[in-house]
Amino acid sequence: MPSPFPGMDPYLERPGVWQQIHTTLIVEMQYYLTPLLRPRYHVAIEQSTYLTLLPPPDQRIGIPDVVVTERGQSSGAPQTMEMLTSVAEPIVAELPQLEEVQHRHLEIRDTETQAVITTIELLSPANKIGRQGREQYENKRLHILSSLTHLVEIDLLRVGDPMPMKTPYQNDYRIVVSRSYQRPRADVYMFGVRDAIPNFPIPLRNNEEEPALPLNQILHNLYDKGGYDLVIDYRQPAIPPISDEDKEWLNELLSSKK
Repeated sequence: MPSPFPGMDPYLERPGVWQQIHTTLIVEMQYYLTPLLRPRYHVAIEQSTYLTLLPPPDQRIGIPDVVVTERGQSSGAPQTMEMLTSVAEPIVAELPQLEEVQHRHLEIRDTETQAVITTIELLSPANKIGRQGREQYENKRLHILSSLTHLVEIDLLRVGDPMPMKTPYQNDYRIVVSRSYQRPRADVYMFGVRDAIPNFPIPLRNNEEEPALPLNQILHNLYDKGGYDLVIDYRQPAIPPISDEDKEWLNELLSSKK
């Protein structure tokens, strides 16, 4: 069964689902690009592993991690030895923990020199909201932007702040195509939950034809083949939640597909 959304399905951003989508989408993009780029280029899946600090889902700033209270004690009453030795009653809190994250991305390499021509990054939550993860990714991003390697950055997540860029517009999702010879300028494709994901070019060496990546088609094929309609309940709120206007639009969309 196909996704009811014309483009990115925000229900795929749910924790536990997105990890599967991220891994499979990287592989599907490799499968699509390989026959277009061979024999001059090889599309390789690269993996980096690091520790990042992801905040607990319900953690709120300004609330102590553990609050200890005395049962049946008045603030103005004198403390007896029995009160001083009474057992405290804690509440349960959730503390942040370091998590090992495996992040995969694509590298288009020259088959003769093994030089990295283009890096394709598909962002994960750890890149956007994890403390160490975001810092490490931003440092990696700056390193690529200061090199001769092209960068394609795909952000299909509404969680967290967008990666640094100077643009007068914002939207739910964005794809950045940064050609090394055009920096600091870059092409940015912005779209929302009501839009299809636009096709975008994959830069190669200067003056070479740039193949277009039909990410929308690839994602929808992945959704159908993976049977994600069996694990998604569109009656439940999306995580992160969508706007009230988009909720109304989604209800009409789902009603029309019944």
